[in-house]
Amino acid sequence: MWLFCFGWVLCSASTDNIKGKATALLSPHLGIVETRDGTIAVASAFPGHQEAVQDRDHKFLSKAVEEAYKGVDCGHGGPFGAVVVRNDEVIVGCHNMVLNNTDPTAHAEVTAIREACKKLGKIELSDCEMYASCEPCPMCFGAVHLSRIKRLVYGAKAEAAIAIGFDDFIADALRGTGFYQKANMEIKRADGNGALLAEQVFENTKEKFRMY
Repeated sequence: MWLFCFGWVLCSASTDNIKGKATALLSPHLGIVETRDGTIAVASAFPGHQEAVQDRDHKFLSKAVEEAYKGVDCGHGGPFGAVVVRNDEVIVGCHNMVLNNTDPTAHAEVTAIREACKKLGKIELSDCEMYASCEPCPMCFGAVHLSRIKRLVYGAKAEAAIAIGFDDFIADALRGTGFYQKANMEIKRADGNGALLAEQVFENTKEKFRMY
């Protein structure tokens, strides 16, 4: 079952409309098509390690992107989404709730971890994966690490968020310390179609979303 993290506020945004946005971004006329073998090229967060994220990863990353759109459409917070997956099942799908909860820590990834722990009845998620629409900030990456999530796949790089006004320290805070390399988890960044799908969230919501 997929738990949507809407707090106590009803959201009037249509799920079909949200899915339509994500699907439209994969249309050939926009230059976004599946690769020949059905995979998406992926580069890890550190150099020298490249693989292909299989179709299942694209599916779950697309759900995180849907959550990002949903959060903005509902007025809950910034254009960020995250899903926690276990055994190919979406445990929770959440988006940024900063404005709705009046809580600067209610980022999509943190919210997803909190809700997944509640649903599964445990404080460690070592048998779970996270798919995030954007590269996690230091706070969120720390939460992912503390929850013992075994694998992280993210779409847009932090620079995409910086371009619309989010703090510019985010990109350097983790990369400069080598924290990615030291983390005991598999980390991958979507490339090609997956990255473009996630990055377009910022462009498509910039007129609707205002943090302050």
